Amino acid sequence: MRIGIIVAMDKELRQLQEVFKNSDVLVQKCGIGKVNAALGAQKMINEFHPDVIISSGCAGGNGDDINVQDIVVSSELCYHDVYCGKAIDDTTVYGQVQGLPARYQADPELLRKAICLQISNTKLHPGLIVTGDWFVDSKDKMREIIGHFPEAKAVDMESCAIAQTCYINNVKFISFRVVSDIPLRDTDASQYHDFWNTVAENSFQTTRAFVESL
Repeated sequence: MRIGIIVAMDKELRQLQEVFKNSDVLVQKCGIGKVNAALGAQKMINEFHPDVIISSGCAGGNGDDINVQDIVVSSELCYHDVYCGKAIDDTTVYGQVQGLPARYQADPELLRKAICLQISNTKLHPGLIVTGDWFVDSKDKMREIIGHFPEAKAVDMESCAIAQTCYINNVKFISFRVVSDIPLRDTDASQYHDFWNTVAENSFQTTRAFVESL
């Protein structure tokens, strides 16, 4: 099985390359945001022809049961900053690109294997990941997002764009996101900076365990 992993930032790339050194798994950086994510996913599909693409990296968390360094695995994904309106099609919902799914579902078998993972000292939460071109550094912005998607477990800037690209190309997809901060409990992204300074190095082992289960 050919497996590709896409991350957004150099700091994520370095850590995952270390996790997967001496492996056939391809780890690549796409850059931050939806356009970079889609371009990176399409390039990986064109050149590497993966059977599975995994989005890995960090995300802001949401929910009373979510804490920093927990893992959110995508059961479904959508955009938090897309609205096509109702002028042409009144069935299109907030977060949906008209003509495409309202939510992208993770591959059922990949999700089943992810949920079955037993990683010591790691809490894994399956749920909705929402994506948009916004680093959520204020409680007001997070409240706005959660107002549309109260069930969201994580907010990031790439996963749904990769999911959309995989959907169009018929490639299996799933996202693992380490919770780096809880915006509704944070001030000025201090949790995010502390995450990279203190706990990030051990945060990507769940992705490795998942790959080993395939």
